[in-house]
Amino acid sequence: MTPHLLDKGYEPREVEKRWYAYWEEEKLFAGKEKSDRKSFSIVIPPPNVTGVLHMGHALNNVLQDILCRYRRTRGDNVLWMPGTDHAGIATQNVVEKHLASEGKDRHQLGREQFIETVWQWREKYGGAIINQLKRLGASCDWDRERFTMDEGLSRAVRKVFVDLYDQGLIYQGNYIINWCVRCHTALADLEVEHEELDGHLYYILYPFPDGHGGITVATTRPETMLGDTAVAIHPDDERYGDLTAHTVILPLMQKEIPIIQDAYVDASFGTGGLKVTPAHDPNDFEIGRRHDLPVVKVIGDDGFMTAEAGRFTGLERFECRKAVVEALSASGLLQKIENHPHGVGHCYRCGTVVEPNLSKQWFVKAKPLADKAADAVRKGRTKIVPETWENTYFDWLDNIRDWCISRQIWWGHQIPAWTCGECEQITVATATPTVCPECGSRHLVQETDVLDTWFSSALWPFSTMGWPDDTELLKTFYPTSVLITAFDILFFWVARMMMMGIHFMGEAPFEDVYIHAIVRDEEGKKMSKSKGNVIDPLLVMDRYGTDAFRFTLAAFAAQGRDVKMSERRVEGYRHFINKLWNAARFSLMNLGETAPAVPDAPAEGFSLPDRWILSRLRRVMQTEQEALDAYRFNDAASALYQFIWHEFCDWYLEAVKPTLYGEKGEAEKAAALYVLWRTLKDALILLHPFIPFVTEEIWHKLPGTEGSIMTARFPADDPTQPTLRQDPDAEAHMALVMDVITGVRNIRGEMNIAPSVALAATIQSPDDKTRQLLTAHREIIVNLARLSQFEITLPGEHPASAAAAVIEGATIFVSLEGIIDFGKEIERLEKEIGKLQKELKGISKKLSNEDFLDKAPEAVIQKAKDRHESLAEKSQKLQTNLDRIRSLAS
Repeated sequence: MTPHLLDKGYEPREVEKRWYAYWEEEKLFAGKEKSDRKSFSIVIPPPNVTGVLHMGHALNNVLQDILCRYRRTRGDNVLWMPGTDHAGIATQNVVEKHLASEGKDRHQLGREQFIETVWQWREKYGGAIINQLKRLGASCDWDRERFTMDEGLSRAVRKVFVDLYDQGLIYQGNYIINWCVRCHTALADLEVEHEELDGHLYYILYPFPDGHGGITVATTRPETMLGDTAVAIHPDDERYGDLTAHTVILPLMQKEIPIIQDAYVDASFGTGGLKVTPAHDPNDFEIGRRHDLPVVKVIGDDGFMTAEAGRFTGLERFECRKAVVEALSASGLLQKIENHPHGVGHCYRCGTVVEPNLSKQWFVKAKPLADKAADAVRKGRTKIVPETWENTYFDWLDNIRDWCISRQIWWGHQIPAWTCGECEQITVATATPTVCPECGSRHLVQETDVLDTWFSSALWPFSTMGWPDDTELLKTFYPTSVLITAFDILFFWVARMMMMGIHFMGEAPFEDVYIHAIVRDEEGKKMSKSKGNVIDPLLVMDRYGTDAFRFTLAAFAAQGRDVKMSERRVEGYRHFINKLWNAARFSLMNLGETAPAVPDAPAEGFSLPDRWILSRLRRVMQTEQEALDAYRFNDAASALYQFIWHEFCDWYLEAVKPTLYGEKGEAEKAAALYVLWRTLKDALILLHPFIPFVTEEIWHKLPGTEGSIMTARFPADDPTQPTLRQDPDAEAHMALVMDVITGVRNIRGEMNIAPSVALAATIQSPDDKTRQLLTAHREIIVNLARLSQFEITLPGEHPASAAAAVIEGATIFVSLEGIIDFGKEIERLEKEIGKLQKELKGISKKLSNEDFLDKAPEAVIQKAKDRHESLAEKSQKLQTNLDRIRSLAS
């Protein structure tokens, strides 16, 4: 094959593999620690080491890659910091399941051997997600890849923990936490997923000691009543104004508990009585602290009832619920049961119902950190895009609770705290202590809990760049330019990175935070395995190519609107990639071996199509620049699509073919070749951030290019090329020419006239300038509209047997005499309309059938409605054409 020619068809798989290897070998993804260029940095939201590429990852990383590649074309020194998260609970669960398949568990191995097993698992399987990101085209600086448990990040984690502890911002205390009885660990509030379930509300009578009356309370969790230590009423509840009793009998446990007054009680709910279980409800725990109530833990960490539960000891918590309800019913104290849908918390990892549990845990005092994180956004130091997410961010930070950071698992950063076996003094230190500083004992035992995964992730923007050392990387790239992330980790991760970054670095970690939406199926439904509507990005890339997939994601990534994904859409953008390929192939066949010289003539000497396409090229440069700078990825993609498909391919290439084929003079051909080369070259650079593989392949075939397209400058910034300016006159004049051609083509289509049939057309316009313009460019019109005759006149009589189209400032008449047999065309249209009406009648009958509407699946009904709408629209168009032809024939 000639060196500068492209294959007939684009085969993405081989091209993608070859160019990604080239980019890595040439170190084109590397950020420079020292550079006089403007810095642009992004830290990747680190995927879990257990992860496999899904649609959320794909969208997130494609958007990041678009920005990084775009900023490189703008001349920036770009760092895209990659890495993976150790994902404590998730990874431990995966490895434990693997051990279980071999008949083992972690306790048999012991902590050290189990952790070694996890490291081995990570070594073997942990790179899968990284390879998949490379398949996506991610241009991360892979030589700097980090892991949240590598040596450097572990040092940062210890330092942060110790500093916060020394500053009084980390403490240990008893507290009601979310507890997973399956994972045997505490969960932060954000790690609890609430699901609306159909439950019950149980009304239980707590009798007064004298046997006369009592207070009825309502609860969804009757098993917890075994740990009640009071019944509370609101101090202003008039129903209890005359109450003389000070205690009630706790049912089934036969012991007196006090009646207390507390403003927390909702007097409007039920009878106004509230059972108080300090060990098993966070609000009750606070009431208990205010009233100095005893704390009785009746549900153990394993989900079974403790010895404090009396005769119910040893029962699993939900079995106990049944037993308690039966016992209450038998004793006559269960007054009624009502259906009661309510939100129930589940573990975000294993789906087990979460148990509020009293436990000694480690906490970060969050409020002082949260106030600064909120202030950074309020004062504009960090901007959240879209702005609509700011209120959600503020609401969470303004109402933040202390952050439980300890987890009762083995895989993770073990908390750097040691307890003395002699004097019980706790020592918190970055280095492992050998003696107790209080008593000198060497009997020190390290805390067995590990830190919440999000604790180390919160340090990601600065720990990955070498903190706590004052590195050149930090000086150059911190704070980062933008974080691109999904809304579901706005609190888990983004807010906490803001808290930690401001506290330890003195600056917010990001200038901007762009929150993208989620990828749903084409009907707008969330993707899930159970629904069977999951689209696998890896399979999509195999079928349609990575560039088509990337462009689809970008094209639908509108701010604040979820992406509706389907393979059909990706297939559509594969046609776009092929369109670009074919246009490039045609261009290269005409360009030759060397880049065309810049014509001596000024821009005004170019033909109208030349001037027009250069002006449109300048406009699309500006649109892309403005859109990407504002994170409007879909607007940039749409402008590029419109320019390549509809302007460059459909209009410009067709308009200049006669010139390229030698039907004009050499000067005109030289100008057209330069414009063709310049437009294709600049368009490839503009497209590269979105579709990097195909643009790199074409770039290396294009004469006059050097090295990788990744090193090319954004066209508007390139000092080696003549500056392009917008040419409003050329755009207006070409718009008129295109309107005329489109008008003729529409008539041809409506009248069912084959493209090969040459037509006679007349344009009537009262405007001298319009007539002069059309006369000057009649050759383009005759060529693209396929005309045998073309007249431009003042308004006069309408030509006989002519179809008309009205455009701004003129009317087009296309003669149909000798072109159409009106009688046969009327007969054809009547027959086609009849067929459509018959089918429409059948669908209408189906859609008015109640039995069909009740029993048919929703998708089937919608398909019928869509078909009805399509047929009705087609029938209407044919009827309009029929009426038009009848009027012409009369």
